[in-house]
Amino acid sequence: MSVVKKISFFLIFVPIFLCASLNSSAQIPDEIILSLQTGNAKVLSDYFNDNVELVVLDNDNVYSKSQAKQIVSNFFSNFTPESFSVIHQGGKEDSKYVIGNLKTNNGSFRIYFLLKSNNGKDYIHQLRIEKK
Repeated sequence: MSVVKKISFFLIFVPIFLCASLNSSAQIPDEIILSLQTGNAKVLSDYFNDNVELVVLDNDNVYSKSQAKQIVSNFFSNFTPESFSVIHQGGKEDSKYVIGNLKTNNGSFRIYFLLKSNNGKDYIHQLRIEKK
């Protein structure tokens, strides 16, 4: 491939990939990320679906929204978040996922959640908080 073709490829396709990447990061509601950073179970649970597949330490089941909120609230009481960072995210039109790291006062955890859109609002269908 000639130098001109390489430069043309770079100038045309790299901005397209960057824009696609920025758009996908904008699709995750900021409130969800902020609630994980601050340990706000109430705000996080506002995004829970009516039933949530939840894995938090020893809790592994499908829970109602209120049960899931209580379990996550108990987790944040025992493990106060210090930081949360997104490692990877992706998805399609109506479903998205995020993988991230949660650093707490009592250790680090891998976070995974799956969002599905319904009538224009995103709902968490699956949330996993696993010890690293």
